Amino acid sequence: MQAEPKNSLVGEEYEVEVGPVAHGGHCIARTSEGQVLFVRHTLPGERVVARVTEGEEGARFLRADAVEILQASKDRIEAPCPYAGPGRCGGCDWQHAKPGAQRRLKGEVLTEQLKHLAGLTPEEAGWDGTVMPAEGDKLPAGEVPAWRTRVQYAVDAETGKAGLRRHRSHEVEPIEHCMIAAEGVSELGIEKREWPGMASIDAIAATGSQDRQVILTPRPGARLPIVELDRPVSVMRVGEKDGGVHRVHGRPFVRERADGRTHRVGNGGFWQVHPKAAETLVLAVMQGLLPRKGDTALDLYCGVGLFAGAIADRVGEQGAVLGIESGKRAVEDARHNLAEFDRVRIEQGKVESVLPRTGITDVDLIVLDPPRAGAGKQTVNHLTGLGARRIAYVACDPAALARDLGYFREGGYRVRMLRAFDLFPMTHHLECVAILEPSSKGA
Repeated sequence: MQAEPKNSLVGEEYEVEVGPVAHGGHCIARTSEGQVLFVRHTLPGERVVARVTEGEEGARFLRADAVEILQASKDRIEAPCPYAGPGRCGGCDWQHAKPGAQRRLKGEVLTEQLKHLAGLTPEEAGWDGTVMPAEGDKLPAGEVPAWRTRVQYAVDAETGKAGLRRHRSHEVEPIEHCMIAAEGVSELGIEKREWPGMASIDAIAATGSQDRQVILTPRPGARLPIVELDRPVSVMRVGEKDGGVHRVHGRPFVRERADGRTHRVGNGGFWQVHPKAAETLVLAVMQGLLPRKGDTALDLYCGVGLFAGAIADRVGEQGAVLGIESGKRAVEDARHNLAEFDRVRIEQGKVESVLPRTGITDVDLIVLDPPRAGAGKQTVNHLTGLGARRIAYVACDPAALARDLGYFREGGYRVRMLRAFDLFPMTHHLECVAILEPSSKGA
């Protein structure tokens, strides 16, 4: 017997009092019937008219946009970006909040995730509750830092114009300028041109060099357009059959600078998006780990070797570093970037598969910078058995971080220190560095 189709509530409007912020760039509210709403474009304590954007009768929750502000928060400002707001660009979450309020909201989310998933208070996590802006980002309300050195533009299939996707949608919001795009991206002039046959364009402006790169993803069967940009760039394309990134023109990599070293990053590989992020995170990790000459270390999910290189510099010729990374091109880049170090080895594969095969039973230091999903219980359990003096966990997702910190706690480690950084202004994202040590050490 087929279930009765449920009635969509999209377009329904509710007048609600807005409650606390939730992970994901929205706040929690309830209808008069008790239905949970996740509301964007609002702030805690406001009274708004919320219009449902997703959900149906009987759903656990509905998604909604605040389309009318009846009672505003003192932290509200007019969004500086003309493309922000309900139904518009989905790139930013907090354009309507003062910069200090944005950081407080991120801190509240982190506090809640630590409590809910790790059973930790900020004090127990060694965190003072603040989310620190990057150097140069502490601007007055209404001003927007141009920080995003990597931007993925979507291309409208009909007009060929580049824009950004609307929230939770494949629809393209055409734009003339993205306020959070770094100068090196904006100066390419991608938004001014038409891109027939393209599905998306990734623009990269390296930090510490003049390297610029665009990666074109054509629609099936389309040819690459002949487009001249405002600045010299290298051009790559995503292959239709293999999904790989292939060189069209110029270098197949960009050169990024951090911790006094130049890092080759090929084929649009991972590198921190904020120009100050890599330097900020290396400093936080090294201050937390305090590497000593002769230490042995693991760098897990090591990418192109940012942390492995920083540790190798500090442990000297008597020390040793093993990096593990799943991406083939990233491993090639890491080996190139770290070729000067005789006692640094980079292995390719998934951490959970490679680490047990190494036969390593003890290590002095560990740094892990897992993807957004986190490391997971299996990997954490393995790490807690290696007896590391200190572990640095770099995280871009507070929920995954808190969950994994709970696993470390079960495995006999405590959080000595936690630092949070606002390396994604105007969005709900933040970056954290947690430093762990054996619980017995703090007993």
